[in-house]
Amino acid sequence: MALDAGKPLKIMIIDSNDDRAAVVEQGLAAFGEVQVLRVGLLTDLAAQVRRHEPDVIVVDCDSPDRDTLESMRDVSAASPRPIVMFVEESGPSQAEEALRAGVSAYIVDGLSEKRVKPVLDVAILRFKVFQKMRGELEKAKSDLAGRKIIERAKGILMDQRKLSEQEAYKLLRDSAMQEGKPILEIADSLISVSRLLKG
Repeated sequence: MALDAGKPLKIMIIDSNDDRAAVVEQGLAAFGEVQVLRVGLLTDLAAQVRRHEPDVIVVDCDSPDRDTLESMRDVSAASPRPIVMFVEESGPSQAEEALRAGVSAYIVDGLSEKRVKPVLDVAILRFKVFQKMRGELEKAKSDLAGRKIIERAKGILMDQRKLSEQEAYKLLRDSAMQEGKPILEIADSLISVSRLLKG
């Protein structure tokens, strides 16, 4: 999925209602060059998204049912991208459920040609911000897990070789440099060997 400036957007419209889909297509003209793919039903949406690789998905429906939201959830898990939903009616918890399913913008009774581009612009921006935050969170979790492994390896060296914390870290770092491997890999190997020796 691109979403790169200068490249034409590929937009998949999912709507079985021809008149409603036409309003979205007319609104998309404001983007200039855009590739539009129209799909009437949500059947096997994840497979269709993999096949066509749209940048943005626009769903128009009367009211989102459980199957619709499940399809959105499947797509968001397999290949995340901005999803916009225009719905004519919505229950009290449906907006929250849609957002949890990965929908970037959820618009109730607000489909009009003029609103399509601004709504999609916001959805794309929100998606990018969310993906960046998600990436930063995953990196933070990974860094924390890595630090815990290094701390554990230092503890093993301190205990078995009677080293200070600084000396244990220096030994790990020097070993990593000598072997041309990341310090995390050396620490992980040390923990594995220590487990083997303990039985």
